[in-house]
Amino acid sequence: MTLEQGAVFAVIVLTLVMLALELWRYDLVALMGMLLLVILRIIPANEAFAGFGDSAVVTIAAVLVCSRGLQNSGVADLMAKWMSMIGNHLSLQLVVMCGVVIFSSAFMNNIGALAIFIPVAIRVARRSERSASLYLLPMAFSAHLGGLMTLIGTPPNLIVSSLRVEYVGEAFGMFEFAPVGLALSVVVVAFISLLGWRLVPRREEGKSGFAQFVVEDYVSEVLVPPESPLAGCRIRDRGSVSDADVWVVGIERDGERLPAPSAFTRLKAGDDLLVRAEAEALRQFVHDAQLELAESKPINSDADAAEEGTSASLLEALQSDEIKVVEAVVGPDSRLRGRTARALSLRDRYGVNVLAVSRPRTQIKSMVGDTVFKSGDVLLIQGPARRMSETLTRLGCLPLAERGISLGQPQRVALAIGIFGTALLASTLGLLAIPAAMTAAACGMVATGLVSLREAYEHIDWPIVILVGAMLAMGAALESTGGDQLIADQILRISHHVAPAVLLVVVLLLTMFLSDLVNNTAAVVLMASIGISVARGLGISLDPFLVAVAIGGACAFLTPIGHESNVLVFEVGGFEFSDFWRLGLPLELLIVVVAVPLLLWLWPM
Repeated sequence: MTLEQGAVFAVIVLTLVMLALELWRYDLVALMGMLLLVILRIIPANEAFAGFGDSAVVTIAAVLVCSRGLQNSGVADLMAKWMSMIGNHLSLQLVVMCGVVIFSSAFMNNIGALAIFIPVAIRVARRSERSASLYLLPMAFSAHLGGLMTLIGTPPNLIVSSLRVEYVGEAFGMFEFAPVGLALSVVVVAFISLLGWRLVPRREEGKSGFAQFVVEDYVSEVLVPPESPLAGCRIRDRGSVSDADVWVVGIERDGERLPAPSAFTRLKAGDDLLVRAEAEALRQFVHDAQLELAESKPINSDADAAEEGTSASLLEALQSDEIKVVEAVVGPDSRLRGRTARALSLRDRYGVNVLAVSRPRTQIKSMVGDTVFKSGDVLLIQGPARRMSETLTRLGCLPLAERGISLGQPQRVALAIGIFGTALLASTLGLLAIPAAMTAAACGMVATGLVSLREAYEHIDWPIVILVGAMLAMGAALESTGGDQLIADQILRISHHVAPAVLLVVVLLLTMFLSDLVNNTAAVVLMASIGISVARGLGISLDPFLVAVAIGGACAFLTPIGHESNVLVFEVGGFEFSDFWRLGLPLELLIVVVAVPLLLWLWPM
């Protein structure tokens, strides 16, 4: 091993460890790893950023814009309506739900597709009197598999296709992965619907609804008497009366409810205030402002039906035709992640209040305003109804509360399908290269008003774009120093004793294992280089190894951190870390058994 190779391995291992520990967000970690290679003079500074101009990066951005256009048109909501009509038989429900998620994920961002159908799954679970966890984990795994149906289904597919151009001179076709993706999807859905669902634990504590929140702060009712110094004071100026840490989340005045009042609202004698505070802060506020305390009403309620009734009536007081309270999950790339509601000034900047936070098996001791949010947290958010959807999008949160199905206008549905379908047809027939076809479709979505220009930029997953660009540079460093060949040589040592198909299995398993620990895009960039070196060392076709790496990147089933879809359902389903491998391990073994013969048949060595 040369000094340069050792340095590259050290940087890659450090990067992978940092990605697994999730101390910083993955895009920052990847950038730091890339820059470290520049500082060590392993890759020239003028070549370090070449990965950001790769066709895979451009295609990923364009596909995300197209995905938003399909969502805005109502296509996904139309499918969600059909899903809600299915019967009460569990196996049939799972087949339909998983099938629809797979189909949607083939053409849309898989996180967005899964988020759309989570409320439908919760509705079906409640109607069938079953745990929502029975549906959520199979749907999350199905979102992974949907990406294998098309070349644009997931970033790893585009990455291996881009590498194929470099070594073979030709990219994979739009639907070239479809036979193996379809076969794996059928086998996996059949296994889940007939047997696999029995391996999913019933996590009743994960049921959706406001009853899931266990918080330490209370929403309490206090009366403002005439002698109170708060009478005539604006809400924003309450600090001049008391420095107690309280938030006014509602006012009842003259029989009228004012949920989420403005900071400039002036309080009056006789107002009933709904305030959120810890018990000690509440006592201080009542004393300083000379208020009359009514009944404290916790938003939580792991208790009995009586408490749930109280909670429901309280939530009613916090909502109106103009103000709504919704549940939303903090997404993997949310701007809330690693920050607090107070630091972000959510009320002033976005007009929303975070009333409560729920986190798996964690009792949050701090005030909600001072709680550092994590990916997967479920929040109870209060804000203007007409802007709630836009606000959640800006914050990077995904709504989970049951909502009405918005079918959109038929002409918008037809327009979205027409634009996207034309791009698919043009790329399939070879009239346009896939990056050009997807970019044209994205422009068409914006030009026709299906996606605003602002939405287009907001829905490009910039952290993934940066991750791909940075990891491609690290992959290039691995190749230029001969590091990938060094690893491949260790794998090739056993080639004299086993068939090449066994090495294909090794590459597939290694990619699966790595994808369970770190972001699957990072895993695929590194393993694709190794797979190519193994294939070239054997003097055989690169294709089965490249597709095996793509499959391995899609099968991060063993942990909740392996894929954003897993993170999304982790808290909503009330899962524990170990729940994923109970279903995920049999699925990964089943996929290896089915995928390897298919790869050898479709792409002979």
